[in-house]
Amino acid sequence: MVLSIVPLLFLFAIASPVQAGIDLSQWTGNAKIFIGGKFLNESDWFPADDQFEIGLEIDFKMKTWPISIAVDYMHASGNAALLKSETSEFNLGVRKIFDQYGNMHPFVGGGIAIIGAERGGLGVSDDDLGLGIWLQGGVYWTLYEHLNVGVELKYSYAGVDLFGIDRNGGGYHFGGLIGYHY
Repeated sequence: MVLSIVPLLFLFAIASPVQAGIDLSQWTGNAKIFIGGKFLNESDWFPADDQFEIGLEIDFKMKTWPISIAVDYMHASGNAALLKSETSEFNLGVRKIFDQYGNMHPFVGGGIAIIGAERGGLGVSDDDLGLGIWLQGGVYWTLYEHLNVGVELKYSYAGVDLFGIDRNGGGYHFGGLIGYHY
């Protein structure tokens, strides 16, 4: 799929500040792995509307900023009977993390979503790419200064055209988070 290059962009984004000699002590952020499910609109995607999803979520900011820049990549797939559905999302936006509660950090976020979707079965398939939005909320706890664990609920929407039918390539995402706070 078109969005398969996104994980490479993450590695470049993380390595670039170090190579450019930026003072990282002025920055803070999180890198988290998301594991859960994506639930697509049943009437658009049945019977492969429930998908297993894994993703990488990164947020970063200067310590003086009130919000973080958020860059997320999610990949989901579902199989049912002879049908297969697959989606990938690249989300770019902002995330507000509420740090005033000790090691508990509620958060909200939102921004633009680029969603690639594919559906197929019995030797035929179709794919499309759509531009839309994403919104999220959740909470994580920072343990031992750097270990993040938590849960998240996200909604995304982007229209995609598969087999001549307009569908939402996004949906509801729910899962757990584990990651690193720096």
